[in-house]
Amino acid sequence: MKLTTSMRAFGVLIAAGLLAATTAEASVSKAERQAAWRAAIAGTPLPGAGCFHASYPLTTWRKVACETAPARPYVPASGTGHGAQTTGDGHDYAGVTTALTSMAVGTFPKAKHLVSETDGGANVYSLQINSNFMSGNAACQTANDPSKCLDWEQFVYSSSSQQAFMQYWLIHYTGGTVHCPSGWFSFSDDCYRNSASVHVPKQVITELPNITLSGSAVHGGVDTLQMTTSTDSYSTTGPWNVVYLADSWHESEWNVIGDGGGSQAKFNAGTKLTVRLDLTDGTTKKPVCAADHGTTGETNNLNLGKCKAKGGASPHIQFVEKLPK
Repeated sequence: MKLTTSMRAFGVLIAAGLLAATTAEASVSKAERQAAWRAAIAGTPLPGAGCFHASYPLTTWRKVACETAPARPYVPASGTGHGAQTTGDGHDYAGVTTALTSMAVGTFPKAKHLVSETDGGANVYSLQINSNFMSGNAACQTANDPSKCLDWEQFVYSSSSQQAFMQYWLIHYTGGTVHCPSGWFSFSDDCYRNSASVHVPKQVITELPNITLSGSAVHGGVDTLQMTTSTDSYSTTGPWNVVYLADSWHESEWNVIGDGGGSQAKFNAGTKLTVRLDLTDGTTKKPVCAADHGTTGETNNLNLGKCKAKGGASPHIQFVEKLPK
């Protein structure tokens, strides 16, 4: 039978459709495999203290050289950041757990109309999981006035420094003849220091939906930061007793904000981010969305929406922040 022009065209269309379907299936399959890998590496224990890297599809941690984190303060909130189109500097949600928090996992499940972000340069920002301000811990016993001293811990990714690390604070520590302990930087009457940092290649802002940052604390063990991108995971640890996070952690803030010094991450008009923070406290109880309980001084230019909390197998809080077109 002689093929007509229309029959040939129809055959070409069928072949093209099958190729497109096969390509789409392969693409979805790869995305699903990567998602499964990210879940698996999140549950794979580190072989010890230090800095580590794992790369898709392997779920084996490889020890890497630690780096020195930048001597840049990611400052505590001043409590003045309550203006329109400003999230941060106190004006942010915190997830409050019933029992002590042992782990917080931050993600951005959805990002709409996200094109660009700047903080003195394109794709300059930080990701932060921040604890509550803590009092009465042993780290403050040698402060000028222990009753006014507060401990604080941050799990930080700096895009400009391409590093992930923990930053520890002793707030209102100095005064009189009391100075910051050896190895700590001075900031006003506060003191801060960093854990060892792990190198994380710069992630452009449009990669936010593919990034997970987690922080965990174990009494008598180590505090651990883990950051996972679409195909790689990075981790660093620090001693548990720098600010005794495991003994007093019950609130957590998570967001994308300026890259230190109280700076602001400015997003393009129309940006809409869904912010999710999963919290582990050994219970299935619903956490509390605490408004205006943010503890970092850095900000972004997005407007906060309403916060919702859920309990069950994955207790978490979730909210939307956006900028009108």
